Order: sequence, then C-alpha cells, then structure tokens
Amino acid sequence: MKKAFSLIELLIVILIIGIIYTLSIGNFKKIKDAGEVKLSLKNLKEYLQNIEHQHSVEILCVDECASCDIFVDAEKFTSKSIENFLDKSVKVYRYDFNLGMVEKEFKNGVCFSFDVDKKGVSSQYIVEYDSKVYDYTTYLDDTKVYNSLQEVSEVKENLAQEILR
Repeated sequence: MKKAFSLIELLIVILIIGIIYTLSIGNFKKIKDAGEVKLSLKNLKEYLQNIEHQHSVEILCVDECASCDIFVDAEKFTSKSIENFLDKSVKVYRYDFNLGMVEKEFKNGVCFSFDVDKKGVSSQYIVEYDSKVYDYTTYLDDTKVYNSLQEVSEVKENLAQEILR
C-alpha cells in the first residue's frame, strides 16, 4: 500500500497552486487599477455612474473652474477637491433642434456642473474644452468626442432629418 505522494504528484500540486496564485494576483492588480481611474471629460459620465448613490451624483466646479467637488446625494463625496480638472475656458451647450447650439450659463460662481441620476441619465450637455467637443446627449452610448461644434451640429441635424423622414 502506498503511503506517500510521488514526486510527479507533488510537482503537479505546486504547479496548480502557482497558476492559481498568478491568476488571483492579476485580478487584484486590475481591481486596484480600476480604483485609480483618472477623471477626464471623456470618462466623466461613466466615472460618476460608477460611484454608488441613491438619487444622484454631481460634479460642481467653482472659482473659474479652479476647483471641483463631487457630491453624492447632495453630500460632499470627499474632503479633497479635484484640482486642474477644467479651467475657465470650458463652454457648455445644449442642442435645440430649432435653435441649434445654445450656450448654458451657470449662476452663483459655478463654472461647470454635471450630474447623473440613479437611472444613469445625465445632464444633456455638449461641452467644448481644450479644442475638443464632448457630447453627453446620448443615453446608452459612451461620451462621443468631436473636433468642433460644427461637427456636432451636423451630426445632430442629420439625426433630426433622419427622424423626420
């Protein structure tokens, strides 16, 4: 009767443990990296949607966009403000099929505001910043990036014509 493991059996067990260890460490690194996502206008909607909230999550920029804060259900999310996210050159528009691009004006020292509700519906803005235009008006798609306001206007006008057909 055999009372010990053979060398081959021990090597197979060590190999299996090594594979499991390698796979699990890779997954932990992915989880850690996911928590360190850098906020940008390209990923703003997705970033805010991934913050756990009951009603809404909002980014609010003040002082000519020098500092921005995230609010979750009307409570400040972190004690640390987001610096250098935007500057005062940011312009926010809404698209109206009759009027075209209409610039959105914020009040009370607010330079930029963007929110996402619990259903994932976000502010329907088109944001011009740093020679790019970000389209947040799509519900199910990721944020679209264009090179000019004219390009966005053409896409919206084509969409309106397609709907009217």
